[in-house]
Amino acid sequence: KAQVHMGGRGKAGGIRLVDTPSQAAEAAKDIIGTRLISAQNPQGMIPDKVLVVEQIAIDKEYYLAITLDRSAQCDTVILSAMGGVDIEEVAHKHPEAIIKLPIDPEWGLWDYQIRAAIDSAHIDPMVKKQLVGIIMNLLKAYQSVDASLIEINPLAQTPEKMLIAADAKVTIDDNALFRQKALAVMQEATADDPIEAEAQRNGIAYVRLTGDIGVIGNGAGLVMSTMDEVSRAGGSAANFLDIGGGASAVKVKQSVELVLHDPNVKGLFFNIFGGITRGDAVAQGILKAFGELEVKIPVVIRLEGTNAAEGRQLLEGSNLILAETMQEAASKIVEAVRLSS
Repeated sequence: KAQVHMGGRGKAGGIRLVDTPSQAAEAAKDIIGTRLISAQNPQGMIPDKVLVVEQIAIDKEYYLAITLDRSAQCDTVILSAMGGVDIEEVAHKHPEAIIKLPIDPEWGLWDYQIRAAIDSAHIDPMVKKQLVGIIMNLLKAYQSVDASLIEINPLAQTPEKMLIAADAKVTIDDNALFRQKALAVMQEATADDPIEAEAQRNGIAYVRLTGDIGVIGNGAGLVMSTMDEVSRAGGSAANFLDIGGGASAVKVKQSVELVLHDPNVKGLFFNIFGGITRGDAVAQGILKAFGELEVKIPVVIRLEGTNAAEGRQLLEGSNLILAETMQEAASKIVEAVRLSS
């Protein structure tokens, strides 16, 4: 089994059945270094390691997960007798086959609730007792590691009526890693993109996209709005980068370097609304970054909020383009990229 952070590995060729050690070695050679592409991850990922596990005889496949249901505002058990396939596909084609069991934040789960959910999911009654125990243990694990998702798919039933977690996925809340130190040391880059990996190491929220205009802002909502304005102006964002609140000059410089690592970036748009983040500190970071880096692309900056006037004053006289509004800035960067192309 290819060890990559993506779903649909089987359909992508990342899971192979073999009968001998030599066949396993050949399969591993084929998988490692080969980009796997799935419906869930169209960009694909390249595995650098595989997991070798024992084959088991499977009679039935179930789906079991515990995750945070934001609409219900509580953790929820999800159970289905239609396991082994994409749960999104089951939800779309057979929504009645998915049973959701909300977990009361104060009282937790009771055995009778779990048994009722198992009956509603039409799971083999012969494995009900096992499944109750598995769900209770799964909840303990979910809570003890600060998970936002624990998924077993498939939860395999053997001809001997044994339940086995044939495959599983665990997602830990990043905000809880400070108290999950044993798990934090196991953290890996979420993708094979070197820029995203570098951003993760530096604690910067960055996602690489396919456009040519780099976007840096403070606050996820503001950055997304900025990307929308770039699109409305006729451009396309090359990335999402949120420097967060209270960003220091050093972090701003790191963010600029990250964006400029992408060779597709033809222009850079800063959109900063100062609250916790001070406009003059951002301006200092921008000047520091551009003083140390050889930047040959147009840069448009919009500063508002705390110390914005001081920040704009620091930037005056540079070759950076200032704008009063987000819409004006978006139009200016799209036009500047068009003229420089």
